[in-house]
Amino acid sequence: MTWDPALAYNDLPLLPPAAELETVPVLKQCIKSRTALANLNQAAGFLPNQSLLINILPLLEAKASSEIENIVTTTDSLFRSSLTGTSFDPATKEAMNYRHALYAGYRSLETTPLCTNTAEQICSEIKKSEMRVRQVPGTTLQNDSTGETIYTPPVGEDLLREKLANWETFIHNQESELDPLVVMAVSHYQFEAIHPFTDGNGRTGRVLNLLYLISAGLLETPILYHSRSIIKRKAEYYQNLNGVTRTGDWQSWILYILETVEEAALWTNHKITEIRDLKRNTKAWLKENASKIYSAELLDVLFSQPYCRIQDLVEAGVAKRQAASTYLHLLVNLGLLEEEKVGREKLFIHKSYLTLLLNESDPS
Repeated sequence: MTWDPALAYNDLPLLPPAAELETVPVLKQCIKSRTALANLNQAAGFLPNQSLLINILPLLEAKASSEIENIVTTTDSLFRSSLTGTSFDPATKEAMNYRHALYAGYRSLETTPLCTNTAEQICSEIKKSEMRVRQVPGTTLQNDSTGETIYTPPVGEDLLREKLANWETFIHNQESELDPLVVMAVSHYQFEAIHPFTDGNGRTGRVLNLLYLISAGLLETPILYHSRSIIKRKAEYYQNLNGVTRTGDWQSWILYILETVEEAALWTNHKITEIRDLKRNTKAWLKENASKIYSAELLDVLFSQPYCRIQDLVEAGVAKRQAASTYLHLLVNLGLLEEEKVGREKLFIHKSYLTLLLNESDPS
């Protein structure tokens, strides 16, 4: 039967695919990608305050994953929103929802393996409404420029749940000898091809990728900035997805996913190194220029994210409110921080840290 993008793809093949998946190029790339992930985990372990990464890197991932779906906000807006709890525009709100979904999924791994329910919970967090497997037809994927239908996913709740059950079996197959990175790539294609929700499938699928890497033991925490690498090669993402559907070209798709994992791990590792170096230099600077107020707790607040408030110092046990205000204003006078009023809030901006985090360029 010839595949027709305008017809529901109810004949989407079950997993595992009949094609050879672990070709020589794929296995070579698996080694490189796994090495990069192992080095990332090691670099993260060198940081004494793991919450630093959990606060920062998922925000960057949320921004990029949302941007793939043409939901565009700024890193600066996300940091402000994260601190104040206020979303300043709809795009920032949606990206923050993505981070909440990633956290919720990460916590759920403690009690529940990845499954259809996990996907429903993640999508519900992203959309901030109850999202369940599609019950009605009508979902199609179209070319943004031409309006042409490029893919019509399967229809019928029972069929979708059957294919999702097969997806679950594939990712949890204890007897499979496939490399977990290959499993992730294949399962991501299948999830997107099933397209179980009326909206939010791409973002849900990318959260599931990170959760799978954690459940497979390849990532300790959800700190991989994977969507940055995908968005740099966004056209390839959709071309390779379509290549599997049209011609069964699994190798190009798997290589693409493995390459973006490696690129993301290398970039994230470099960013962690930059953060660690800046924190060490800031510690030395504080001891030299503000020794009377220096404490490890103060340093941690300054690096939990690039904005802080007086109450953050109070809650961290650095000082009581009046003293905390004095500390922050001293750091403003010394040039480490800048003060800005946002509504009723006084925010103190760690300038050099913010500049570091806003820098999306590749390592030289």
